[in-house]
Amino acid sequence: MLDVVDEINRQEYKEFGDPETVSRIAQYEMAFRMQMEATDTMDIHKESAATLAAYGARPGEASFANNCLVAHRLAERGVRFIQLYHWGWDSHGAAAKEALNLGFQDRCRETDQPIGALLDDLKQRGMLEDTLVVWGGEFGRTSMKENRNGGSPFVGRDHNPGAFTIWMAGGGVKSGYAHGETDAMGYEIVKDPVEVRDLHATMLYALGFDHRKLNYPYQGLEQKLTTVNPARVVGEVLA
Repeated sequence: MLDVVDEINRQEYKEFGDPETVSRIAQYEMAFRMQMEATDTMDIHKESAATLAAYGARPGEASFANNCLVAHRLAERGVRFIQLYHWGWDSHGAAAKEALNLGFQDRCRETDQPIGALLDDLKQRGMLEDTLVVWGGEFGRTSMKENRNGGSPFVGRDHNPGAFTIWMAGGGVKSGYAHGETDAMGYEIVKDPVEVRDLHATMLYALGFDHRKLNYPYQGLEQKLTTVNPARVVGEVLA
């Protein structure tokens, strides 16, 4: 069927000479090559029992452990940007699955082992120094218990966008270095604040981009991934 579609597109280009038809042919061919390559990449059955155990991965299941192992296989094959998502961290304590002493611990168990195995794997294969790993969420949490609906039998915390932590590994960042500090309650930043745009500028720098030059004109502004506001590369975190 794909061969027939390809032949129709080629006939159309020969008749009308529309360059978009050539682009369409190239896109279909690229999609086919990606699908064939991805089929092999996603198949973690080929990994050794020792590797599966290190990640806590189980072929055929949907899990963060499996995703971490696939992420390594993608990086090994030259994929340049990989994003993993793990849900269930909104720990307000409204139910057992949101409680810090129940569901939150489950989330930690689901992620700690595989992300550690991924870092070890990348390092042992000499890939970590060229791979920037970034771990983070969308905001922080308060340090005090949330009193939801007049009190909850479960332990939870509320949102706190004022202070939160993101860690990075490999890709030219310092190992074992902590930057910034909050007050004793973990509520506000009191030392070395880093704006989100500064984090993005730093990540881009580690990837070889100058965020000030990586822009495009739109609606009268030179738009940048770090917004139009001033941003700085946080050199203190770089090796």
